[in-house]
Formats: sequence, structure tokens, C-alpha cells
Amino acid sequence: QVQLVESGGGLVQAGGSLRLSCAASGSIFSANFMGWHRQAPGKQRELVAAITRGGSINYADSVTGRFTISRDNAKNTVYLQMNSLKPEDTAVYYCYADVVDQRRVTRKYWGQGTQVTVSS
Repeated sequence: QVQLVESGGGLVQAGGSLRLSCAASGSIFSANFMGWHRQAPGKQRELVAAITRGGSINYADSVTGRFTISRDNAKNTVYLQMNSLKPEDTAVYYCYADVVDQRRVTRKYWGQGTQVTVSS
């Protein structure tokens, strides 16, 4: 069993900052891709940022320059530092991890989601 637990969401004013954390635990051989998606009401889920075990990073154009993704491989934890937040960043943020378990089976796991609300 593999579980992802998220934390760090909340309500902030425009221009503020939040830091999201997501820790993967369980029968993990390695966590290769880790990252974050978000979904606002009535909109499709979109990729926010992703990072490989080796440190290669991709960002959505809408967050480039404002958000920073990082990870701690020893702790199987991924972080998302969100600065200069805008009302359009309001969404439920879901972390994910592409996990190889100890039987060498690869599967994508999702966190429970954490609400980020940015007020004007």
C-alpha cells in the first residue's frame, strides 16, 4: 500500500504565499515523477508542476516565475512554494507520485487534495 498525505492549503489574500507538502509512504521502491495538479469548480484538472527524481522540472505557463517545486528523495516528499498568489490560483490541489513498489510495479497515486483559496 502507498499513501500520499497533503498539507499546507488555506485561505490567503492576493499577493500572499503558501507552501504545500506531500509525503508518500508505504511499500515504495522509488518515486520517479512527483508533482501537483489543480482543479477549480467547473474547470478541467490541469498540471501545475512536476519534478523527476533527478531534478528535472516542468511548470504550467500560468505559474512560471511564481511557484517553485522541490523534493526530498530521502523522505519521498514533494513541495510546492506558491508566491504572488492570484485569485485565479483558487482550486483544489492534488499531489501525485509515479511510484515503483517493491515488486517493481509502477502506478500513479494521488493525494486527497487540499483547498487553496485566494481572495481579492
